[in-house]
Amino acid sequence: MVIRPPAPTASIANEVGSEGKLHSPSAERNAVDLCTAIASVAPKTGEALEIASGTGQHIVTFASVIPNLHWHPSEVDAIRRASIKAYIADSGLTNISAPLMLNATQKGWQAEITPKKLIVVVNLLHLISKVETEILIAEAAKTLLKGGILFLYGPFKRNGELTSEGDKSFDAELRAHDPETGYKDYTWINRTTQTAGLSPQKTISMPANNLALIFRRQ
Repeated sequence: MVIRPPAPTASIANEVGSEGKLHSPSAERNAVDLCTAIASVAPKTGEALEIASGTGQHIVTFASVIPNLHWHPSEVDAIRRASIKAYIADSGLTNISAPLMLNATQKGWQAEITPKKLIVVVNLLHLISKVETEILIAEAAKTLLKGGILFLYGPFKRNGELTSEGDKSFDAELRAHDPETGYKDYTWINRTTQTAGLSPQKTISMPANNLALIFRRQ
C-alpha cells in the first residue's frame, strides 16, 4: 500500500527545539476536546493504541488526562516517530510505550499488535483512500478485544454533503492533490464498521465542524 504524502496544508507541523520535537497548531487546539470525548467512552483499564500519532502532542495529553490506560503510539513516518519519542521523554509519563512503526493502511498489521481495549484515530481518514479506510477499519476491528472501542475523529460528509464552506474548500484541496483522498461520508463509515463487526455507539459533535464516531466490537 502506498504511503501517501498529504496535501501541503493537511498536516502542518513545525520543528521546535533541537531534540526533534514537532509542533502542530491544530493538535494543540483540539487536544483538550479530544481528551474529553475519549474519556467519556474509554474503558476503565487496559491498553490503548493511537493510529498515526503524528507529532506526539496528542498521545502525551491522552496519557496524562487518562492515566488508567497504557497508551501505544504508532506512526509510519520516522521523523514523526522521533518527535513522539521526544514528547514522551519530556513528559516523564510511564503509561506510554515507545512509538510503533505502523502503516495502518496495509493489510495484516493486526497480526503484529497485541489486542487492545481502545483504538484512537485522529484526522487520518480524509488523508487516505476509501480502500485504505476499509483496510484500517477491518484490521482495527480484529485488534480490538470483545467490547473494545474504536474512536474515529475528523471531518466527515453528512449524508453525502459538505456542510461548511471551509469543509468544501479543504476537501477540494485534498482531492486536487490526490483524487483518492478526501472527506468520507459518516453513513458510509457506519456501514463499513458494521461490515467489520463493529456496532455504532455514539456520535459526538466536535469543534470546527468535526465529529467523533464511536464504535464497539461485538
